Amino acid sequence: MSDYYRIAPRYGTNADMRRLFAKASKLGIRILLDLVPGHTSNQHSWFVQSCRAQKNKFTNWFVWTDSVWGSASPMGSVSGYAERDAQYVTNFFWFQPALNYGFAKPDPGKKWQLPTKHPDVLALKREMKNVIRFWLDMGAAGYRVDMAASLVKNDDAKKTATSAFWRDIRKMLDREYPEAVLISEWGEPDLSLNAGFHMDFMLHFGPPAYNSLFRSGDKSFFSPAGKGDITLFTDYYAKIMSKAAGRGHICIPSGNHDMERIAELGGEETLRTVFVFLLTMPGVPFIYYGDEIGMRHQKQLVSKEGGYGRTGARTPMQWDSRRKNCGFSRGKESSLYLPVDKSRGAPSVAGQENNQESLLNFVRRLSGIRRDNPVLGAKALFKPLFAEKGRYPFIYMRSLGASKAVVALNPS
Repeated sequence: MSDYYRIAPRYGTNADMRRLFAKASKLGIRILLDLVPGHTSNQHSWFVQSCRAQKNKFTNWFVWTDSVWGSASPMGSVSGYAERDAQYVTNFFWFQPALNYGFAKPDPGKKWQLPTKHPDVLALKREMKNVIRFWLDMGAAGYRVDMAASLVKNDDAKKTATSAFWRDIRKMLDREYPEAVLISEWGEPDLSLNAGFHMDFMLHFGPPAYNSLFRSGDKSFFSPAGKGDITLFTDYYAKIMSKAAGRGHICIPSGNHDMERIAELGGEETLRTVFVFLLTMPGVPFIYYGDEIGMRHQKQLVSKEGGYGRTGARTPMQWDSRRKNCGFSRGKESSLYLPVDKSRGAPSVAGQENNQESLLNFVRRLSGIRRDNPVLGAKALFKPLFAEKGRYPFIYMRSLGASKAVVALNPS
């Protein structure tokens, strides 16, 4: 993130983005952007100016200690990078310096730990609001917020101070952009929905409930090995549903850019069962691109931009295996961000489009069933009918008024 107000050149220009928003709107499609509020690139002009020894507007817009020597910040810091005599705190990798939303409980002995009401912290918060307004005014329908819980440092377990910031953002949206959607990468819906987000994901980090479904190897409930335990999911899900009731949606994604592709769990029969689950549960379904055709996780790729083991889930969408770069790009193969899957039998949209029994068309039919039956929608009630430790199947009921639907799943 080197410029909050400009599309990264490898993706195009701001003019391209405007055209995309306009075209999508005509087709009835809304586009959400990824908002990264917790850190920038170390190439961002704000950070470059913050690195200077002479004080300026941006000196405190990032979290800096008061010396390159002594104990480093326990949050992770980089020493000796800048001309200023300080270490900068990172929000993840070394090239992602943390923006300064203040400290919930500043250490009196560390003057560099600014309170959340410090004028420079408030100035950064105002600027982030301007960033949010900029893209909404251009045509964005809302945001998925990266590392949404990471803003205020030294926050408590409930992220009280960080939540206060997001509630303020939600008030702004409700007032100025009431149709805008705010989705968090938080992984704890009971906290994030209370913080003002419309939706949050169950994710692979945090409580083990999500991993127990798809990403615990043979012990995953949806593994064909039949060694899973659905109560690891249902017990947690019941708890967070009661806490989040009426505040927003708890979403269960098929995957994302930070985890292994769900196709690694099993064959097409397994994926069909997974999609029945994903498209008949409450909340808003999220299908990671390519999962609907069973795209594989490409292993042993050289890491790109901090991807490491996650890199194999970030390869280009495979539209047509008969075309150059699987139809993703007409450019040179060497210019692709990551390689397409060239292995034998690699799935593609074109390869499944005309086969009514393909995974792609199965997912399309499920999507249609959900759309046409509100009893399977985001807000309909959910009640487990059979969910016992170490046993199969998993049976649950969805209900809305007098309408009822029963779903029985046996992936073993």
